[in-house]
Amino acid sequence: MADVTVIGAQWGDEGKGKIVDWLSARADVVVRFQGGHNAGHTLVIDGAVYKLSLLPSGVVREGRLGVIGPGVVVDPFALLAEIARLGEQGVKVTPESLAVAENACLILPVHQELDTMRETSNSGTRIGTTKRGIGPAYEDRAGRRAIRVGDLAHPDKLAAKVENLLVHHNALRRGFGAAEVDAGALLASLKEVAPKIAPYARPVWKLLDEARRAGKRILFEGAQGVLLDVDHGTYPYVTSSNTVAGQAATGSGLGPRAAGYVLGIVKAYTTRVGEGPFPTELTDAIGEKLGARGHEFGTVTGRKRRCGWFDATLVRQSLKVAGIDGVALTKLDVLDGFDELKVCVGYKIEGRDYDYLPSWADIATKIEPVYETVEGWTGSTEKARSWADLPAQAVKYVRRLEELIERPVALVSTSPEREDVILMRDPFQD
Repeated sequence: MADVTVIGAQWGDEGKGKIVDWLSARADVVVRFQGGHNAGHTLVIDGAVYKLSLLPSGVVREGRLGVIGPGVVVDPFALLAEIARLGEQGVKVTPESLAVAENACLILPVHQELDTMRETSNSGTRIGTTKRGIGPAYEDRAGRRAIRVGDLAHPDKLAAKVENLLVHHNALRRGFGAAEVDAGALLASLKEVAPKIAPYARPVWKLLDEARRAGKRILFEGAQGVLLDVDHGTYPYVTSSNTVAGQAATGSGLGPRAAGYVLGIVKAYTTRVGEGPFPTELTDAIGEKLGARGHEFGTVTGRKRRCGWFDATLVRQSLKVAGIDGVALTKLDVLDGFDELKVCVGYKIEGRDYDYLPSWADIATKIEPVYETVEGWTGSTEKARSWADLPAQAVKYVRRLEELIERPVALVSTSPEREDVILMRDPFQD
């Protein structure tokens, strides 16, 4: 049986949490390998809603080991708050069910403050981040001044590391006209949180290697989506990490074969949060209808998502860039009742035809989507659990998307509930 990597194939918010939760019934270990608590995964299980940001979605299933890999940036305060919140909902997270990479870098309040200062500044490019400090934390990791999870176990060395970090940050804060950070206060907060985080810290590369050797099935859970990848996305309106499947290897500590079967999560229409190009965006009543029916508000920020028609050109590009083997199509039920649907099959930019999205950010306002019109359906797809339950036109829509994106649809999700899934190909059997 193959290991499986689940990643978003659009701009995030595709419904990865539900699919990972569903697949985790077949897995032993669930691994987060990039991003931070800017990721928002909503799970609906028997009517109960669980909102996760940093924890792997598999933690809600008893007997599964959740792993936060070294490719993730970890806010220790947010992690503890999320563990406590799940505990109040009856989900107990312990060091036996969660391992955090000791070499993962920390997100600190200073990172969040810098993120906010940049996003609210009158100069520079506004990316539309969640202001959770993700980007600044990755910058410190690349600059080799970050404080890591394992450092918390050595309080005698923390003072020097905090001072080194603040040499950089206080210089930036002076540029923004902000007060410098009190090193003593930051050090005290880290020493306070250290004994609460320490029990979860592990050499996860070793843990995962042992799991693989023991024949355990590993499910890798990505955050955001391919179009937000720092290298392959709509730069500069992207996240600060690699979101493609290859990051499952480096972000976990396993080798390049770690990804196994790569499942791309694709929403049956398109959404985006934050700034940046969006060729099929609808600012009319149809866009509002998609947003209302799909409950398109960010799990982490509550921000309203931009909505538009399915963009087969962009999805096809994502699937090829990320090495995706098959697709899980989500929120098909949101399209119930539309007389007709449109699918983007290409672009016109300054009179020239394109079958991909060029990487120049300044062409965003010049993109003209080329649409193909598809007949809608009047029946309901909601809660369907077999191919035969779908209206004929819904089946035709899915089949046409398969042709356009050049990948098979392995799963179809027809509601937020855990078991409302149509399985056509089991990724763990490929």
